[in-house]
Amino acid sequence: MELEQGRFAGFPAGALATAIPNLFFSAVLPRISDPAELVVSLYFFFAHRRKKGQPRFLTYAELAADHTLAAALASQGGDALRRGLDAAVERGTLLRLDLEPASAAGGREGQAEELYFLNMPAGQRAVAAIEAGQQGLGRLLPPPSEPPEPHEPKPNIFELYEQNIGPLTPMVAEYLKDAEGQYPASWFEPAFQRAVAQNVRRWVYIAAILRQWKEKGPDYEKAGRDLEGPGGKRSLSGRYRHLVRR
Repeated sequence: MELEQGRFAGFPAGALATAIPNLFFSAVLPRISDPAELVVSLYFFFAHRRKKGQPRFLTYAELAADHTLAAALASQGGDALRRGLDAAVERGTLLRLDLEPASAAGGREGQAEELYFLNMPAGQRAVAAIEAGQQGLGRLLPPPSEPPEPHEPKPNIFELYEQNIGPLTPMVAEYLKDAEGQYPASWFEPAFQRAVAQNVRRWVYIAAILRQWKEKGPDYEKAGRDLEGPGGKRSLSGRYRHLVRR
């Protein structure tokens, strides 16, 4: 993906944010001299936040396949990612765990893994548990011999809301967090697309779509059970029905 050239237009109201501990700016940032370490450290907070599942970590292969990170490091030389990660680990910003081929993914052979964690209590506990054999990684690791395909990450539910409905409010953000825990991430973009196609840019409508998909399956349209009833009347059921008007 080529980054657009020119002046940045600014951050929109209600834009999503990534939390970074204040201690990073007071205790870590003043000691960083290599731009590669700074880019890798800052980007890691963002990428780490987007990861699903527990424990949260990023593999070297995932970071190497990230187009945005690669673009940010492009001017720092071909070894910038490795240099930045090594420096961040040495400084203590990140923790690295090298899994031998036999131990990766619970006995998966022929696939060594390089895992990176934030050096925070959750990351420290995860590393200790994995090293002690108390924490399995299973599906959290990439498939053997198949590094992640470089791709543009799909927008998450918060970005979809901002792009299709409007600025986030604290109350809406809570609804979205709740939905994120209830439904598969792959459902969110189609649900928002459905709402936009019907020109009903309201969260209650999207929530109703997700709820019906959970009850009947995301392919219920193929069986003729669309949200649009005969004559174009919406056939939403449940407590949100009275909130959707023509």
